[in-house]
Amino acid sequence: MHQATFDSRGSHIRWTEVPGAEPARVFLHGLGSMSAVYHAHIAARPELIGRRSLLVDLPGHGTSDRPEDFGYTLRDHADAVAVALDAAGTAGAELIAHSMGGAVAIVLAHRRPDLVSRLVLTEANLDACPPSTAASSNIAAYDEEEFVEKEYARVLAAVGPLWAATMRLADPRALHRSAVGLRRGSDPVMRTLLEALPVGRVFLQGGLSGELPGRESLEAAGVRVVTVPGAGHNVMFDNPGAFAAAVAGTD
Repeated sequence: MHQATFDSRGSHIRWTEVPGAEPARVFLHGLGSMSAVYHAHIAARPELIGRRSLLVDLPGHGTSDRPEDFGYTLRDHADAVAVALDAAGTAGAELIAHSMGGAVAIVLAHRRPDLVSRLVLTEANLDACPPSTAASSNIAAYDEEEFVEKEYARVLAAVGPLWAATMRLADPRALHRSAVGLRRGSDPVMRTLLEALPVGRVFLQGGLSGELPGRESLEAAGVRVVTVPGAGHNVMFDNPGAFAAAVAGTD
């Protein structure tokens, strides 16, 4: 495990690293998750071994620190990941990012283009104000103190054992602020940033999740959209072979 200081109070963002050839692959998790749980089995697949891999936990999540005075906006998360990549010396990395992590990756690629050579996004949030059925909207519907004191436990009980196993490691305040930041989105919004980025871009949509809104516009902007059969939101679990092929660029 490695770490780097991402704020003035000495808080650390942490990542697990597998040595290998450059360019590095950097894995970013979604809201209430952690990267090793969602991506270690992908990084270890035969078609992907041999490349340097960094499994990064966003601030407030997993093994990273959870400062109370941190904003946890998309920009805050992106800047913290940039600190980690600078410390790791991974210019021109490939970012493989899921859900909220995909939104963070887009903002990072916009703010620090030197750090990113390719994006592989899995059901990433592209728009502000996601539907009420989205977990981020459900969490952000409460004010912060109400969520921390009362609703966090209810959410843990409702999300199911797999997600709860990682969400219980997330700081409740960080979880709420991250959800609020995700609901607010970036400025310009993530979809607009993604369409303008001058790097290779792949967007994985689970076939069970329905059609991706705005797919035609994304494809017109050069984003390769792949619908993964038999997969829902967690494509890396539901169809790991197709997921790994998209990461490797062999699908």
